[in-house]
Amino acid sequence: AMAAPRRPSGGGLRRAPQDGRLDEINKEFLCDPKFSNEKDLEEKLAVFKEKYMEFDLNNQGEIDLMSVKRMMEKLGAPKTHLELKRMISEVTGGVSDTISYQDFVNLMLGKRSAVLKLVMMFEGKANESNRKPSGPPPERDIASLP
Repeated sequence: AMAAPRRPSGGGLRRAPQDGRLDEINKEFLCDPKFSNEKDLEEKLAVFKEKYMEFDLNNQGEIDLMSVKRMMEKLGAPKTHLELKRMISEVTGGVSDTISYQDFVNLMLGKRSAVLKLVMMFEGKANESNRKPSGPPPERDIASLP
């Protein structure tokens, strides 16, 4: 008789199937010749997967309009319904109102600079303003000259 598949123990049951599904998709990207010369692809995909799962995904495991809306608000860059729709259709090429993980990875690895890409790439924009050193730039000493 076939052994029953092992269920992951403990919490995160809802997340586990999602996690496995995204791993499968990541494997497809890793085997895709189109991305074979992408640096650190495996690390990038691991980060994208984490980022993607940070969104409140709908029950299909995709990012919907409300999720993008909440994310933008969290980043302190709220968008109107229309702007959000536009962002999503930019990512999906207008064929869907939700962003699948494939769409997401294609966006992140793509050369187009989409609004959403900037936003999602580590939500860095929000805290960039307080990272700039204040005051005059430090004096350069001879040793630091090229």
